[in-house]
Amino acid sequence: MRPVAQPVRGEDRLESLSRSGCELPVGREDYYAILGVNRSATPEEIKRAYRKLAKQYHPDRNPGDKTAEGKFKEVQEAYEVLNDADKRRDYDRFGRAGVGRFQEHPQGQRVYTWGGGSQINLDDLEDLFTAFGGGQGEAPSVFSPFFGRRGGRPRPTAAPQRGADLERTVTLSFEQAIQGTTLDVDLAGRSGGKRETLSVKIPPGVEDGQRIRLRGRGYPGENGGPAGDLLLNCAVRPHRYFERHGADIHVELPVTLVEAALGGKVDVPTVDGTMTMTLPPGTSSGARLRLRGKGAPRGPSGQRGDQIVIVRVVVPKNLTPEQKLLFESLAKTIPENPRKDW
Repeated sequence: MRPVAQPVRGEDRLESLSRSGCELPVGREDYYAILGVNRSATPEEIKRAYRKLAKQYHPDRNPGDKTAEGKFKEVQEAYEVLNDADKRRDYDRFGRAGVGRFQEHPQGQRVYTWGGGSQINLDDLEDLFTAFGGGQGEAPSVFSPFFGRRGGRPRPTAAPQRGADLERTVTLSFEQAIQGTTLDVDLAGRSGGKRETLSVKIPPGVEDGQRIRLRGRGYPGENGGPAGDLLLNCAVRPHRYFERHGADIHVELPVTLVEAALGGKVDVPTVDGTMTMTLPPGTSSGARLRLRGKGAPRGPSGQRGDQIVIVRVVVPKNLTPEQKLLFESLAKTIPENPRKDW
């Protein structure tokens, strides 16, 4: 793709756009392929695939592994698009070029960027829209502040115009999403090419894929029109131990045979820190114990759900001959048959 500062006119401009094809950049894998799902995958299938891969390539599980770090970023990028109905529709039709973003260079040029660094001047958007097939169907939704939903002509500039919305993705740890946090969001390109950040308070309990709208924090309006909004797309990193189910948080607790049989006090991790829980005697693997009020905030009231502790009995491996004899002696004193009702 030509550099933004280099003028290209007439048929040469269209030829340049045609060469880019507004398609997936060569050598960059399709988002569906990155997540390992079909293009007809349901939102639930996409979310399951994302969670599995995000756990597999999570930096906490692969410290210092640059390949895993790159895979993790690819998975996050693919999920950010395919988890959003509008972005997924635009991606299915136009490829990565349909899910780019508007930016402003320090020299003042407004550009649209996508894919592996491809970009085009805002003044050339009509040609890019034509390359998309603008006169025959809808443009990608990201163009809506600059074009009508149909047709290839820019909106008139004489009347007051609302500024375009500015989108940013904020990545949160599991704990930040549950407890809330304050982040500095980079608003580079919003006005005059100045470096600008905004301190944003993320409320407790946000979920993965949730969008937060900040009124009037987007691009400035034109001819006296109001500013657009800042849209924050929340991407919550999977946790090594916790899984969120609505307002409840699930965690698996490994226990020994002795702890399961005799019961006792065990330490359990929560998003608020480690706490001690009583394990009842005779607890079976798969049993669910509840810690009240240790889940995620539920609705505006802020009332929290529960933490569900799922017990997993860990059977010892590589027993010594002495340990085997002890287990055999114990088996003779416990005549119970757990399969007697089969």
